[in-house]
Amino acid sequence: MTDAEWAIVVDLLPPPGNRAGKGGRHEKYCRRVIVDAIFYVVRGGIAWRQLPRDFPPAMTVYTIFRRWSAIGAWQVVHDALRDRVRVRAGRAPQPTAAIIDSQSIQGSDTVPAYSRGYDAGKKTNGRKRHIAVDSLGLLLTVVVTVASIQDRDSAVRLLAVMRAKFSTITFVWADGGYTGRLVVWAKHVLALTVQIVKRCDDASGFTVLPRRWVVERTYAWITKHRRCVLDYETRPDHHEAMVLLAMIFTMTRRLARDCE
Repeated sequence: MTDAEWAIVVDLLPPPGNRAGKGGRHEKYCRRVIVDAIFYVVRGGIAWRQLPRDFPPAMTVYTIFRRWSAIGAWQVVHDALRDRVRVRAGRAPQPTAAIIDSQSIQGSDTVPAYSRGYDAGKKTNGRKRHIAVDSLGLLLTVVVTVASIQDRDSAVRLLAVMRAKFSTITFVWADGGYTGRLVVWAKHVLALTVQIVKRCDDASGFTVLPRRWVVERTYAWITKHRRCVLDYETRPDHHEAMVLLAMIFTMTRRLARDCE
């Protein structure tokens, strides 16, 4: 990270243990180096134990990543940066509309059988990540499930999590895979209007669809980080953390560039 990028992130990280009123030692390694090592794994797609020797020990870096994931630190950092990017773009911090979509990801041999499934439509054996983004393409919510689950079934959980975080959202765009009982359920239970954006039957080849292209661009941002191209995580919540880290890196670079 550059100095400008680190200045944006440093105050959002959880306080060291010795400053939480519970005693303890000072942290042995510089936080900036630890965060750089975590981003190195996310961007490069390497295994934790393949970290270069310039970084702290791999298991130390992984332990901090896991500890901060467990306390929701990555979510806090991500949400704070998203609000700043929205304000910088002239929008209110809280969105009023969202776009949802899913993406099946091939699972590596490190993904256990109990948390993976087979998506017959995409011919993918692994997991499926479901995301909700705002009109700028910034991530609002991410949920990781087995790949065999139907989009409209997993969207129940996705929309419920999104509604719990954003009471201001009233309108959601989705593709044809969400047609059916989800639209009725969202309207009566969550007070959300779900509009299905369908592809024209006469269209051939690639076609840019209204609103749906925004979430596809977000997937492009995420998959620029190689750790998110395939699923290497043993736990689904760790893959969710990887997606958050990919977006944190993207937004941090954008904010630092705007400050130059």
